Amino acid sequence: MKKIFLFLLAASLVYNANAQTKSDIFGNTPITWLGLDFTQLKFIGTANQFKDAGQITSNDMRNKYFPGWNELFVKEEKKYNVADAVNRDNVTYALAVTDNANNKSTGEYFTSSNGDYQLLTEDKISSLVSKYDFKGNTGLGMLFFVEGMSKDKDEASMWVTFVNMGSKTVLLTRQLTEGAGGIGFRNYWAKSFANALKDIDLKKWKK
Repeated sequence: MKKIFLFLLAASLVYNANAQTKSDIFGNTPITWLGLDFTQLKFIGTANQFKDAGQITSNDMRNKYFPGWNELFVKEEKKYNVADAVNRDNVTYALAVTDNANNKSTGEYFTSSNGDYQLLTEDKISSLVSKYDFKGNTGLGMLFFVEGMSKDKDEASMWVTFVNMGSKTVLLTRQLTEGAGGIGFRNYWAKSFANALKDIDLKKWKK
């Protein structure tokens, strides 16, 4: 009997870890904020037009700016308030998930082609999530796939994505295009992430 009980308990835990559905996004199910994924990023233009930046390379982006933008969600939590955006009292943070993905990215982020600005699709995001390393996290996760930054447009494009981490499936993803602005390269683009949080509308997305 004891073995049967333990088996059923284990099965129940596995089921609960993988049972998240789209409807859970709009309720009180706990959410884990995974951060900003830049693995698909295309920056349109060069970064030398920013006085404080000089010529930024892809290595600079990966090693300095990607973790720097993710850290803002912890260091300036009131400004980058994920919990408010998703109508929760609080959220759990697991930024190591996107940090891991970003660190492994070896692509060239800069391009001069305006056609590279918005290349992601729902199918592409589903494919990315299916191969994601969630570092042992399960349950309902949330991240932004940042696909493009355009200095000419003064905006960034990203996909707000909710996932079932246990089954590695996308529950909901929506594309947002947000204005950038501010002093300094980091802060200039960080504003687009803050604006995205303000524009998440779960009531509208539920329909």
